[in-house]
Amino acid sequence: MNASPGPVIVDIAGTELSVDDIARLSHPLVGGVILFARNFESRAQVTALCRQIRALRRPPLLICVDHEGGRVQRFRKGFSQIAPMRELGELWDRDVLAACKKATEVGQIIGEELREVGVDLSFTPVLDLDHGSSAVIGDRAFHRDPRVVTLLTKSLMHGLLLSGMANCGKHFPGHGYAKADSHHELPTDDRDLATILADDAAPYAWLGDALTAVMPAHVVYSSVDPLPAGFSKRWLQTILRRRLGFRGMIFSDDLTMEGAAVAGDIVQRANAAFAAGCDMVLVCNRPDLADQLLASLHWKADRHFSERFSRMRPRG
Repeated sequence: MNASPGPVIVDIAGTELSVDDIARLSHPLVGGVILFARNFESRAQVTALCRQIRALRRPPLLICVDHEGGRVQRFRKGFSQIAPMRELGELWDRDVLAACKKATEVGQIIGEELREVGVDLSFTPVLDLDHGSSAVIGDRAFHRDPRVVTLLTKSLMHGLLLSGMANCGKHFPGHGYAKADSHHELPTDDRDLATILADDAAPYAWLGDALTAVMPAHVVYSSVDPLPAGFSKRWLQTILRRRLGFRGMIFSDDLTMEGAAVAGDIVQRANAAFAAGCDMVLVCNRPDLADQLLASLHWKADRHFSERFSRMRPRG
């Protein structure tokens, strides 16, 4: 049995593990699994599924889900219905203290309910600004003002922390301005670096190490780098790591998205993400590509990987 987890996060087909799922999750390069709505029928069922995953004879996998609220909430029946984050921003405009209190409550609910069924991490919060131009972000964003986004995020992350759950800010340095949906095409943002850092990326600078993880966008910021942020050394190493001082985990966004296709085939995409500075990569909804990557990837953990990975596991 390997002593440490691998850098690839994969998904599974249904509501219980198949033979193929078990084989894939047992691969030494796999470090996590992401669950989707297709993997959920009830609290009891998803609890049993997480127990199945935990029972695999291998280093513990990080069990993840996109559970932000609003239209991005994978588990519903038996779970609290979380409103879109925009509603917290609208509450802020009426009552700042009430909004902060509510954000903390929401974070604690998300964390506690997911932890109760065996999930380690929700890929939340969304730090994108509500420019009104991105349909894929839309009401997932808290607010247009980066200061409001930062303070509501701090409150939501405090709630996650109370439940023992880490956090993942996304989509660095900001997906809210670009119009295209990176699931289906490659978005571009032509603003200059100073503008992006002062506006969309500002929450990342202000939150600092309160963020345990960051997920970069499959967006090209053409004035900064011709590559999408998730494949850009300038964005991830020069700016996020060195300029902003971020020391936590960097997850790629899903490498099967159209916005990632610019980097080549699935192995080339993963290698490009690692070379840019990602610690872990997600391969979702394409088990054939996941298997191709696991068969071909050569990877060695750097000295910080295990420490960053351990910070993602629930505490308390």
